[in-house]
Amino acid sequence: MLIQGDNLEALKALLPYYAGQVKCIYIDPPYNTKTAVSDHYDDNLEHAQWMAMMWPRLELLRELLSPDGIIWIQIDDKEGAYLRVLCDEIFGRKNFLNAICVKTSDPSGHKTVNPSPYSQTEYVLMYSANRELYSYEQRYVESVYDPGYGKLITNRSSHFSEWVVVGLNQFVAEKLGKKDTRTARKEMGRVNFDLQVAQYALEHADAVFQATAISSDAGREIVEMRDRSKAEKDTVFHFERDGFEDIYCLNGRQIYFYSNKLKEIEGTLVPAKPLTNLWTDIPWNGIADEGGVKFKNGKKPERLVERCIELSSDEGDLVMDSFLGSGTTAAVAQKMQRRFIGIEMGDHARTLCVPRLTKVTDGDQTGVSKSQNWQGGGGFRFYRLGPPVFTENGQIQPDILFSVLAAHIWFAEVGQPWNEPDPLSPFLGAHEGKGYALLYNGILGDKSASGGNVLTRKTLAAIRAAQGDFRGALTVYGERTALSEATLKTEQIEFKQTPYDVKARK
Repeated sequence: MLIQGDNLEALKALLPYYAGQVKCIYIDPPYNTKTAVSDHYDDNLEHAQWMAMMWPRLELLRELLSPDGIIWIQIDDKEGAYLRVLCDEIFGRKNFLNAICVKTSDPSGHKTVNPSPYSQTEYVLMYSANRELYSYEQRYVESVYDPGYGKLITNRSSHFSEWVVVGLNQFVAEKLGKKDTRTARKEMGRVNFDLQVAQYALEHADAVFQATAISSDAGREIVEMRDRSKAEKDTVFHFERDGFEDIYCLNGRQIYFYSNKLKEIEGTLVPAKPLTNLWTDIPWNGIADEGGVKFKNGKKPERLVERCIELSSDEGDLVMDSFLGSGTTAAVAQKMQRRFIGIEMGDHARTLCVPRLTKVTDGDQTGVSKSQNWQGGGGFRFYRLGPPVFTENGQIQPDILFSVLAAHIWFAEVGQPWNEPDPLSPFLGAHEGKGYALLYNGILGDKSASGGNVLTRKTLAAIRAAQGDFRGALTVYGERTALSEATLKTEQIEFKQTPYDVKARK
């Protein structure tokens, strides 16, 4: 779903339908840095105005989050600290999970002219709806060869008692026909030689190792083996463990193989390290053409959004971005088999987002398409935000549809999205032993003031017929009631008058 319109009004309109259902929210709001990406964003607000703009939107996003949902908010250091305090208040300080530091550029040329050290990072705040319900599974990112793995077992397939251990650099140098490491680096160049070593380590990862310390807190038998190993120099000891990897010990230290450092990432076995809150591995160069659309100053890499979505949702989950910009979040969500809601107020909702998402459904191969094995498919619907349900004075818009008003009334009463029945009826449903009904807009086929919008014995009979087996207390919204107080009490009815008793969301 792609919506063009003011995101505050759009979020209010979505709340009765999607409250508590969005698993992942990623937003990239204006940074308030005087570099607005379009005429539709005022990116030069007074600090208090910027906070006032963000507050109600974040409150609505919190209500849209599922109980186990995550919100990611990207920002720079101009308003970052204030945004953190704002989010602590809205989402709860206990639900703060992390502040991701993202490397966005490298200093070069005129960009380095700065009254202080050059800024090359932005930040992504990560909050949960309920910290206790969020479960994080360790992720890994590609890293470079670690020269600490500098030992090689030349006969790894032999019995451990016969293993021959040599220095990896010297072994590779001799294999390349060089006298020693120093000669190899001098003749080949340090970078080229080190690349040869790294490649050999990758291809023989189960024989390359580093010697790591064994803690005295390890099991008694392991500590005893360590101590024996210290006494018997250059002898390999072996400790077999059921259900766990065996331990090999040499000269009092554990043989830790390079293969333990390798992980399969995007289908390739590479050296890897656990993902931290410092993200330096996502390239920003070359993103201008992602999705086939240009978006100066505001575009974010698809890989950045991919990681946020991956860490907080599964296929089929609902992803939302209420500051959609050029459509990156929606494009990535589609490629990752997620459902999405994107909101953008600017003209580029039509001129950028629609063409970009059309390209995605047609099989766009930029951005994360390769890592997601994206071949195209799916689709989206484009909406322009209509008039609000309520006027500025809190009155119902005279031409509002029955189903829209019903959804707002249901949400105001029970705090949950309304499942619209087919066909529509004046009885909206029951919740926790109480029923709700709406007489409005000729739902009973009579739009006259004295007809279908008024609670009479006739319209009450129609509500009773629609409510089926439900027999509890009933709240009825209507233009007015013709039933006496005694009758309402007998029928267990609480009458509320439209528009005066309908709660408008501010």
